[in-house]
Amino acid sequence: MSTAPPTTPPRAATLLLDLGPLAQLRAGRLPLRLLVLAVGLALYGASLAMMVRGDLGLAPWDVLHSGIVRHVPITLGQAVIVMSFAVLLLWVPLREKPGVATVANAVLVGLSADATLWLLDRPDALAARVGLMVGGVVLCGFATALYIGAQLGRGPRDGLMTGLARRTGWSIRLVRTGIEVTVVLLGLLLGGVLGVGTVVFALAIGPLAQLMMPWFVVRLPERRDP
Repeated sequence: MSTAPPTTPPRAATLLLDLGPLAQLRAGRLPLRLLVLAVGLALYGASLAMMVRGDLGLAPWDVLHSGIVRHVPITLGQAVIVMSFAVLLLWVPLREKPGVATVANAVLVGLSADATLWLLDRPDALAARVGLMVGGVVLCGFATALYIGAQLGRGPRDGLMTGLARRTGWSIRLVRTGIEVTVVLLGLLLGGVLGVGTVVFALAIGPLAQLMMPWFVVRLPERRDP
């Protein structure tokens, strides 16, 4: 009598269906998925603001953005927009498909970050600043798992992450960590601002997203073409 091998938890990348924009909306469970998306994006913006108020280092992409504005006469927000379009060009060879979240990412994350910055002040106590930095990293991993798990598309940078994970077969943890380290190095070359929070974010966000993603992916039926 043969014994079936023990089941293992599915990898996060295999839980995400490769859907186009219309298919994302027609795939079912839309009210739940829109709610999960909105909560995830709001928490994502809050997590970035927490790191800003912790003042112990910017998130890796913001290190790159801060380096860009040292050489080009644009604001940090404009650098974020320019880089978003640049990253979207990398979606083409990866065959990533945009969705509701691709557009909502920029709007809701920005609004949430501004609201959180308005509510939070930079604390004087080092322990409080460390708490904001660590909390921001953990919250960002949680928020990433939530909004990507809604299966309504991904923001430019997270779409690059999931696209590389799907096409290469590498884990989200490995891909995310590699991307974050790369953009930090590019930011430093451009004169961007680095801190201990940057290192913590770059090394921890991949494992956190990898751990939490299977918990929050909204399962959808596979599409079968006739």
